[in-house]
Amino acid sequence: MLLIYTQKITPRIIYIFKHLCTGILGISIKFTTKIEEFIAHDGMKLSYGKQPLGKELFFQKIDLLTEQGFSEVEIKVQPWEDSVCFFPVPEASALPFDIFAASFYLLSRYEEYAPHVKDEAERFPVSESLAYQEGFLSSPVVDKWALKFRNVLAERFPDIKLQERFFEANAVMAVENIFAYKNKGVLRSFSGMQRDFFQLNFNKVFDRLQVGFRIKKDPFNIFEDLIELIKKYKLEMYFMFQLSNFSIHDRNINYNRIPGRSVIKSVGDYARVGLLQGYYAAKDMKTLRTEKLRMENIVHSSLDHVLNSRHDLGLPENYNNLVELEVHNDFSMGYPDAMGFRAGTCTPFLFYDINMEVTTPLMLHPYVFNSGIYENVKAEQVHQEVAKALRQVQEVGGKFRAVFKNQDFSSYSNKVMFYSVLKQIYEIKDF
Repeated sequence: MLLIYTQKITPRIIYIFKHLCTGILGISIKFTTKIEEFIAHDGMKLSYGKQPLGKELFFQKIDLLTEQGFSEVEIKVQPWEDSVCFFPVPEASALPFDIFAASFYLLSRYEEYAPHVKDEAERFPVSESLAYQEGFLSSPVVDKWALKFRNVLAERFPDIKLQERFFEANAVMAVENIFAYKNKGVLRSFSGMQRDFFQLNFNKVFDRLQVGFRIKKDPFNIFEDLIELIKKYKLEMYFMFQLSNFSIHDRNINYNRIPGRSVIKSVGDYARVGLLQGYYAAKDMKTLRTEKLRMENIVHSSLDHVLNSRHDLGLPENYNNLVELEVHNDFSMGYPDAMGFRAGTCTPFLFYDINMEVTTPLMLHPYVFNSGIYENVKAEQVHQEVAKALRQVQEVGGKFRAVFKNQDFSSYSNKVMFYSVLKQIYEIKDF
């Protein structure tokens, strides 16, 4: 057990120390504000404050973790060993920066609460992020810092027992449309065919007719192929299905259609199934509850996994809605238009609500790769960037998650490339 002395124990301090010490390093911790208790403790201990009490392991703090709400924070990023750091502190500290405040800043998405310019889809854009502007978006800096912190602890306390970290990779399939043409209804099918005809997409016109007459399999229905891969190579994979009402933003088939429900049930036998939040579900609690109940009625179990179809975190309202509905895992922590680590980490972490200053039970699972970035990119470049990101995650024993769409593996996309990326992620040799 590691005893931590600090003059004031705040929710932010508890949150970030538990994540770094217990969540990443596997060390149980205890806090104290009593100097006498800290001095009398014979085991592992450290102090976190403005100045050391004596010759103990000391980490100097800035004020971020003792504040409430958010304010303008001045940040100067500087190189540090094989990484970067910010929030520098004097030499008396065991590390040259406040690792706990810096980690909290990134994990809490502090910058997304502050005023910022939104993109065309009303989202926090990657260009507004500190990591992008300072060139460390491609590095899981929080995990790297945690391992540096581990080295400091191991040097000071040689008998300390630390948990091992193991690399893991898996894919998340965002299914906005189970089918391209099947079960879309007469009016939608006719208008779609008319549009394809006037746009000279004759291949799609023929495909519509063949699917309609059951001559050909629907091009988006690639689920049997992916299930075969899951079964053959024992892969862990997530499928997030959209069950929204039809609108200009959400255009899946009706959630009551038997073929669609059948696909969800069959996939659920071999993979983890969750909800792809529709456009309105990300903003409205009532709509989210409706979509949640629809999924639970199909799979006959509680909903545990969600992905935001717009990749809009909607801090903190969207996450608080998930908490209220007792959803446990969200996979939206990433940028749909840039590869990298949105929260500076490849380790799942609990959502901290800055408005309420509370740690929630919602676990956030960061993703690194989004297939939407690579629709018009050469395969060689994609493989190089994926390989670089994989190395970054492997070096810190983290979790590499990639988000795909089911249509990525259809004849309407570069399915050869995306299958090869899937092979690269899962390290399949005889694909």
